[in-house]
Amino acid sequence: MGEDYLHDITKLEPPEVDALVRRYWHDVWQYAYFLTRREHLAEDIAQDTFIQAIRRMDTFRGQSSIKSWLFKIARNTAFNYKKSAFLRKVTLVGLFMDTRRSPSAESDYMSTSLTDEIWAAVLRLPRNHREMIILHAHYEMSYNELADLLAISEGTVKSRLYRARAKLAKLLKEADLHETENR
Repeated sequence: MGEDYLHDITKLEPPEVDALVRRYWHDVWQYAYFLTRREHLAEDIAQDTFIQAIRRMDTFRGQSSIKSWLFKIARNTAFNYKKSAFLRKVTLVGLFMDTRRSPSAESDYMSTSLTDEIWAAVLRLPRNHREMIILHAHYEMSYNELADLLAISEGTVKSRLYRARAKLAKLLKEADLHETENR
């Protein structure tokens, strides 16, 4: 689905809504999960994100990508959920695990193990560092898109990303040293 037609559209027809949701659902859900670390909450946030996007399609100005616009809606929705009394009473548990995929084959064990170690380290980062790494590395968002999404300058994006990478490297080095000591 090309995004060009969305720049001037104010209402989506059902086939276009379906195509939009199919294309971006997984990314929006994963981003919501990274923000909340709860599958059911990520599902709710993703649904609310698309409902809001469809209702407010006339506010999309085309100055950013559709994905950036959806992520901004998802981020605001997640923060609103976090402020609610219900969410404050629930304890964060577990690490990122996409249960909708089948487990890796045994031949991919080493690669999977390293990837799991890296993502576990990413999830140990402070929220603002974790968010920068995920949006830039996993979702391949540009500095400009990150600046727009997070409502900060590109310079701030660059410095936060630099600090996030340095912190991640430190965590991975510490984990490697700890593992070496236990051998």
